[in-house]
Amino acid sequence: MRDEPFCFWHAPETAEDAAEARRLGGLHRRKKRTVSAIYGFGGLRTTDDQLALLETTVIETMALENSIARNRAVANMVSIAAKLVETGELEERIEALELATAAARRDSGTGGRDGGLLGE
Repeated sequence: MRDEPFCFWHAPETAEDAAEARRLGGLHRRKKRTVSAIYGFGGLRTTDDQLALLETTVIETMALENSIARNRAVANMVSIAAKLVETGELEERIEALELATAAARRDSGTGGRDGGLLGE
């Protein structure tokens, strides 16, 4: 809006549209909080968060009428869960290796000067 004196949010001719956008934004935020509270949804940033949502989704899906589509969806979710569990286990193993490497460096007194063997 380079040739206009006001942006969308402040232009008199778009006041109704801006008000509707604000109203919808508020509804979306309330809906997000409500759904999060009902399902205990904490986000998707961690493997545990993802598994928790997937478990809720499986439970809700299993409650549907038995059908080929439902069974395919459940089978797909089982496959996703297996991948998430594997990812979580790998994350734990990497963390354990990093802790062990850091401890070994401290104990050997190299302070991270290991001749480049550990990615330096």
